[in-house]
Amino acid sequence: MPYTLASLVSFEEDIKKSRFQAFATPVENEQQVKDFLDVYRDPSTTHQCWAWKIGHQVRFNDDGEPSGTAGRPILATIEGNELSNVLVLVNRWYGGIKLGTGGLVRAYGGCAGQCLLLADKIELIEKKKVQFFCQFNEWAIFQYELNQQQIDYQEDYSAEGVQVQAQLQKHQIEAFALKIQDVTRGREQLKIIEEATDD
Repeated sequence: MPYTLASLVSFEEDIKKSRFQAFATPVENEQQVKDFLDVYRDPSTTHQCWAWKIGHQVRFNDDGEPSGTAGRPILATIEGNELSNVLVLVNRWYGGIKLGTGGLVRAYGGCAGQCLLLADKIELIEKKKVQFFCQFNEWAIFQYELNQQQIDYQEDYSAEGVQVQAQLQKHQIEAFALKIQDVTRGREQLKIIEEATDD
């Protein structure tokens, strides 16, 4: 059962005069990863190394540290904690003492691991992308329902009505499908959009 993080956590430690600072945050997609890294870009650091995992997709970056000494150990701690939809960023301010490749692996992996220990983990609930169509007079009912259940959605208006895309948790799909049939008197159906996976 994969887990994700409830919220952003951070951890800091000094190792042989180098300061390491880790941030771990939940992410849903690559845009959120990019936005987070932009916000936390810090020109005062010597290195900003990171790794993320979203579903089956993984990426990591050593940011100038010797290959395999930073991003990969960070990713290993994410996977070792059975986490997904998580980004971990580890900043390093060099303190003048070289740590060597083994030392770097331990420092980056260890700092990321300590950070993740502080995090509240929540069960990762799989979401499905769905879409449906409704008329303008029906949209207010659906909009209220989506907001009540804190469901992410996008609406697209046309002359005929409103096309809606939403991210529903698996357990929400059946009830929402019935709601659509009920409100539209069977005219509209909830469609699940199958996403292509990398596998």
